[in-house]
Amino acid sequence: MNNEQLNRMHSGKGFIAALDQSGGSTPKALSLYGVVESNYTNDEEMYTLVHEMRTRIIKSLAFDSQYILGAILFENTMDRKIDGEWTADYLWEKKKIVPFLKVDKGLADLSNGVQLMKPISNLDELLDRAVARNIFGTKMRSVIKEANPQGIRDVVKQQFEVGKQIFAKGLVPIIEPEVDIYSSDKEKSEQILKEEIQKQLDALDKDVKVMLKLSIPTVNDFYKELIDDPHVVRVVALSGGYSREDANDKLSQNHGLIASFSRALSEGLFANQSDEEFNKELTSTIKGIYDASIT
Repeated sequence: MNNEQLNRMHSGKGFIAALDQSGGSTPKALSLYGVVESNYTNDEEMYTLVHEMRTRIIKSLAFDSQYILGAILFENTMDRKIDGEWTADYLWEKKKIVPFLKVDKGLADLSNGVQLMKPISNLDELLDRAVARNIFGTKMRSVIKEANPQGIRDVVKQQFEVGKQIFAKGLVPIIEPEVDIYSSDKEKSEQILKEEIQKQLDALDKDVKVMLKLSIPTVNDFYKELIDDPHVVRVVALSGGYSREDANDKLSQNHGLIASFSRALSEGLFANQSDEEFNKELTSTIKGIYDASIT
């Protein structure tokens, strides 16, 4: 584990850029960017186009370590290069931005009010490749739709079991049990979730470090105890379907919670913008998310 990166993630000012839309969500990410499905004929062309989009974001002067602490990559992005360097190396060596890798394979069907992660069949091999590519940490997502105690317990248990396997490889896992922002009992789900996370944190060996990625809570500063826990490097928030303006507003009311936005980050960016227009829009976006993250 890189101690300089660990210190930066623990105490640096800024937020995490989520650039990890994967197979199922890539067409949507591209269409929001103004690249329609008729522009590509197979997955390879699609991934090349989305890598061009991510490269444009990463190389932009706006994408600066003054505001951005880390970036979450999709596996296909990790395996591609920017200006002849592996993406993760480019991020750290050129930008001083800490690289993370999305490792989950998507969500299982709804059961007990939650969606667990699908089994990650090649996780060991993927983690070995991530270490070889100088990745710092990983991210994996589950979803909580209802305040079902058994379902939420299952989600948190699965996340921490996989998280411990990831930490054993020398990587810091971002544990992401997302609570659906449209859930009718979101606040109750968050109460159960916090209890279950705290139980799992209390059971960890003292040297184990994790990060948490959570929906912005209904009650401001609700996750303060988790932010202060010695096992937790950082607690980051997902935008979860809120508009960027709403997400920033809610985030700014939660002290110590920082952003890890994806769709809210690329909102307003289009393939046909000139570099000047693109960079101006991205600069404005990044400064807004940063300001909300440093409260």
